[in-house]
Amino acid sequence: MQERGAAPTLSGRGRWRAGAGRRVLVAAVVASVVVAADQATKTWAVDRLSRGPVHVVGTLDLMLQHNSGSAFSLAQGQGPLLAVVAVVLLGVLAVAIARSPSTGVAGALGLVAGGAMGNLADRLFRSDHGAVIDFIALHFWPTFNVADACIVVGAIATAGVVWRGHPER
Repeated sequence: MQERGAAPTLSGRGRWRAGAGRRVLVAAVVASVVVAADQATKTWAVDRLSRGPVHVVGTLDLMLQHNSGSAFSLAQGQGPLLAVVAVVLLGVLAVAIARSPSTGVAGALGLVAGGAMGNLADRLFRSDHGAVIDFIALHFWPTFNVADACIVVGAIATAGVVWRGHPER
């Protein structure tokens, strides 16, 4: 009889850790909620804010802008290239989510993935020539949208959970 080596474990350094299905589900639910909220608010913004901005409070206004660039309006007019970058980023995020060490990290990465999908949806499906709808204006920061906020919050939360340490759950 031939001996075989030990089978790889489902936890630890294995490619598919125990509970990975749960983490992927958590990230998928979070990302789906983000995309739905992002697209709903952008649809509202296009409909309502095309008639003019709305002052909310202090320096917070809601005003419609079309951003054909990336964060901070960099790479203006590069919508198709930014769409390709977003697709590659989503692939990397999918792998990171599947290999995430905890549901907290998976949820935070789900925020980032949902934000990336929301902005990618604008680039691909809205008739703004690859532009993203931005409408939250603070006047001391570039105008942004729900997807952008989720990307930032998700990235900070991921860094915080990883930095602080996390249980294997």
